[in-house]
Amino acid sequence: MIDIQEKYLKQLTALNWENGFNPEATKVERLAFFAELVAEKNDIVNLVSRRDIDSLIENHIFISSYITKYIPEKCSYFLDIGTGGGFPGIPLAIMRPETRGVLVDSTKKKADAVQEFVSKLKLGNVRVENDRVEDSEFIAKYSQSFDLVISRATVPLIILLRYSLPLIKEKSFIAAMKGGDLGDEYKKTELKYKSCIKKSTTFELSYKPSNIRNKKEKKLILLEINK
Repeated sequence: MIDIQEKYLKQLTALNWENGFNPEATKVERLAFFAELVAEKNDIVNLVSRRDIDSLIENHIFISSYITKYIPEKCSYFLDIGTGGGFPGIPLAIMRPETRGVLVDSTKKKADAVQEFVSKLKLGNVRVENDRVEDSEFIAKYSQSFDLVISRATVPLIILLRYSLPLIKEKSFIAAMKGGDLGDEYKKTELKYKSCIKKSTTFELSYKPSNIRNKKEKKLILLEINK
């Protein structure tokens, strides 16, 4: 019987190969181990949808590591808002070990699970907070600290900017993983925060074999901020 970690490693390696994405083998192995931890914990804490667990590698592990190719190299300290099961913060920390990060979730069960993953993966470059980023104590602790805020489909873009502004440095980036048509959402955000959005880029997250023309409408919106 094939070991589950080995199965995940094969799936991840195949996706990387098909898409010309070539992380170091040790990083891919660590991502496969992370997938195994999530799958085990998901029986106890609902970190990813039960019906989505069979697509754990494609929909969560692979895509969270794949976006790192769009994250500017100069980013060194990131905040993952609403990390859930550790996405995309843990794959980002694995792929970019030179960065430091804070993974935040307001649900204690999820934050505890992510802390367990971080410990088992021996990730020394991140810390986990069970908190709300809009709370005054969190803002006081991390005011103007981060040069990157990253989040996956947690809140509308306009709210993400509102949460981010007290916590980011004067020059920084906000990266939002989103799905669907974002036209109206972006227009509202630009209207309110036009003065601080220096540049906006939308990356279509298409990949082989199952999302060649991005029929799943996965996107990464990268905002360059200059407060």
